[in-house]
Amino acid sequence: MPHTFSPDVVAAILRHMNDDHRDDNLLIVRAFVDGTAVSAEMVDLDGDGGEWRFTTGSGSTADTTIPWPAGPIAERMAVRREIVALYDESCRRLDVEPRPHN
Repeated sequence: MPHTFSPDVVAAILRHMNDDHRDDNLLIVRAFVDGTAVSAEMVDLDGDGGEWRFTTGSGSTADTTIPWPAGPIAERMAVRREIVALYDESCRRLDVEPRPHN
């Protein structure tokens, strides 16, 4: 059974990802799941990975789970590290210049 984070932690991470990193969500889905995606939002996460809901160019929607690159995690601070790793790998796969991480 994967590690679960408290509902307030999950809500804060989802709010941050969907408010401040909307383009990153789409980039991750395009790189790992469907290159035709036109929109994406992060809808859940646990110790095994993040879950995104996306819409394709044809208008269909789907949910997908993408595992954390380093494997299962159990600490909140590890979520940022893993999302950054997904972003960096997405940039590499899609030949996009990554922005600096602060």
